[in-house]
This record gives sequence, C-alpha cells and structure tokens, in this order.
Amino acid sequence: MASALADKLTRLVKELRGQARITESNVQDMLREVRMALLEADVALPVVRDFIARVKDKALGQEVLGSLKPGQTLVGIVNRELAATMGQGVADINLAAQPPAVILMAGLQGAGKTTTTAKLAKYLIEKRKKKVLTVSGDVYRPAAIEQLQTVTRQAGGAFFPSLPEQKPLDIALAALDHARKHYFDVLLVDTAGRLAIDQAMMEEIKALHAALNPVETLFVVDAMQGQDAINTARAFREALPLTGIVLTKLDGDSRGGAALSVRQITGVPIKFAGVSEKLDGLDVFDAERHAGRILGMGDIVALVEQVTAGVDIEAAQKLAAKVKSGNGFDLNDFLSQIRQMKQMGGLSSLLDKLPAQLMAKAGALDMDRADKDLRHKEGIIQSMTPLERRKPELIKATRKRRIAHGAGVHVQEVNRLLKEFEQMQGMVKKMKGGGLMKMMKTMGGMNGLPRMPF
Repeated sequence: MASALADKLTRLVKELRGQARITESNVQDMLREVRMALLEADVALPVVRDFIARVKDKALGQEVLGSLKPGQTLVGIVNRELAATMGQGVADINLAAQPPAVILMAGLQGAGKTTTTAKLAKYLIEKRKKKVLTVSGDVYRPAAIEQLQTVTRQAGGAFFPSLPEQKPLDIALAALDHARKHYFDVLLVDTAGRLAIDQAMMEEIKALHAALNPVETLFVVDAMQGQDAINTARAFREALPLTGIVLTKLDGDSRGGAALSVRQITGVPIKFAGVSEKLDGLDVFDAERHAGRILGMGDIVALVEQVTAGVDIEAAQKLAAKVKSGNGFDLNDFLSQIRQMKQMGGLSSLLDKLPAQLMAKAGALDMDRADKDLRHKEGIIQSMTPLERRKPELIKATRKRRIAHGAGVHVQEVNRLLKEFEQMQGMVKKMKGGGLMKMMKTMGGMNGLPRMPF
C-alpha cells in the first residue's frame, strides 16, 4: 500500500530502529509524529487517542527501557498495536448454517458492493468449494442487475434473475426459495446503495435482514473515503447487526485511515480486503500482515501465496523433463514463462508486497512500463510462426520486419527479445532443467528490473 501513512510511519520506523536509548522525551517526540501521521491519514480522532495511549503505556514500560535494542522493540510495539486496532489475526467468514447460508451485502453506492459480491462468490467457489447463488435487490441503479449477472457469470457462480419493477424483499425471498430447492450452499444478496445515508434505504435493508435472517451481514466500505467511511460505518452499525467489514479499493488508498478506524467504530472484524479490480482481487484480511505493510515491512506471505497460485507446477515439470532430454528451450517455452509472470499479477503487483527497503531499490523503475514490456514480448512471440518459435535461428532481417509489423512494434524490440531469449536459453543449458523459479529470477532481472526474491 503506497500511502502517505505508510511513507511517514516507515520513516519513523527507520529513526526508531537507530535509537540506542529510549527516553520519555524521544518517545513523546515519536508519538507526536505518529499522531500527526494518523490524523493526516483520516484516522478518526478517538481511534488515534486510544492507539497513542496504548503505545505510550507500553513504550515507557520495562519492555523497551530495559531492552538491548530499544528502537527495534518499540517498532514491534507499534506494529502489534496497529494490528490490534484493526483486529487480531484473521476473522473467517461464517457459513455455519442450514444451507443456504445467506450473506447480506450492505453499503453505500459506489463502495464496490456489486463487484465485491462477485469476488466473494469466486472466493467461496474456489477456496471453500461452495455452490453459490447471487441475486440483486438493487432495483434503483440503472443496469445494476445486469452488472451483477455479468460478473457472477465471470466468477463461475449462478445468478437469480430479477426485474427493476419488483420489490427488493420479494426478489430476495424468491431467490432464497430457489436456493433451497436447488441445493445451493450460499446465497449472496446484493442490496441497493445510495449516494448518502437516508432513512428509506435503512428501512429497506432492515426489512431484508429481518426476512432473510442472514448468517453474515457484511458492510462494504471504500477505503479511500477517509472520515466519510467512519460516518457511514456508524450509521450502518446503528441500523444493522453487522458481522464483518469488507474494505474495497485498498490498493488505491492514498490515506490509509479507514482500515484503522472502521473496525473500532463498528466493533466487528474486517474480513476481506479488495486489493485489485480483478475478480480474484479479494484477500482474506489479516490484521498483522496489513500492519506490516503500513509500516513498510512488506507482505512476504502474500507474495509467496501469489507466486504459488500463479505457478503451473505441471508445466514446469514438463519443461524440466524436456530440457533434461536434450530437446532444448525454445520461444514457446519463453512465452509460457511470460504468461506465468502475468498470471502472478505482473511485476508491479509482486513488488508492491516487498518490504520498503527493497521497494526503494526499485523506486526508479516504472513498473507499469515493465508490465507493458511483458505484454509486448507476448505479442511479438505470438506474431511468429510455429516454426519460428521452435527454431529462432531462422529469424533474420525479413522475418524480423514481418514479426515487428504484426506485433505493432519496432524491429529493435524484436531484436531485444531475441537477445533476452538467447540469455535465457544459455542459462537453461547451464542449469539443465533446474527449476522454474530460476527462470523467473532471470526474467525479473532483465532490462534492469529487480530480480524477484523467490
């Protein structure tokens, strides 16, 4: 999360680590900086006061004053209290109910409820192996029903149709009846949002809650709202018995305050975080890991999970066997490595999870340009004939011009790709099929890109 909050706290962390002796004076100076950073990040004032009081109490205790490395100890306290503010560990979604387990999605218009509903459907289908049905009760927003139908289909779930002239309560009850008759495990109900809190909206969603008796009522909130998120959270907490929070647009958060405030205001855990616009861009929220990211410590666990999910083990084993048999490494294999990198979310997505000190080394690089370069490489190879991919040595001047024209690039880019392929080919010969990760390292290091820490 590249936010102002993360930047300021990362700087403070560096200063604290270098402190040989912690005194009440420099603790006060540090807390003053932290207080300002939190307030500027739109963290609610009561949350800031509580956080500062907890850190001060522990920072002036014997744990820090008697430590051989007080600066590092103090950083650990800040990290733990950040995690505690957002909720300890992971709060799993509750599906312990007679099927179908009903999940009610609540929140303002524009918070990302509809997309989040589809993301949650995908998560439940793929990670929890559930049969999922979605339904839209948003009869007010133009094309809201069609939008949910489209994204549900993309997520691999089933959709219960509705019409704008129907009443939301009638739609929801009909969907629940359909889910029971067709043995669905989960029913996700996307409710109507408004541009602001209003009484009619709250009465409608309270009636839906009473009729459906959902096992989960999730409050979907835009992480970029700042103080507005706090006010919205308070209103929904008063209207509904919320069970969890979904923070959306966390990847674009320029302030960082919502994650620290919403949980404390509502008293319910943050269960999921939207980390990209893609349908698989919904992560189970881990407070400790998120605190580490705010402090610039990175999220190596998420990085490893992302890489593991993107790696095609069967394809890697086939490539290793092919190289060992002496058949060599061709441009088809090179293309598959590029696609592996794209499946992992591209270089920018991977680097976002690295600790701040490693990110600083990559700071001068344009990650968007690097990801665009990967796409160009893919297009160049796709413009080649099957024979050219198998036998790159055939690609001379005339063929290069044809390939460049087909890919919409300059001939120099074709030359560059072929040179990088030759480097990769040489490395593969030396390692004799020694693993996909070594190839990914090399790909990460091309064109001055930082080598990936696999």
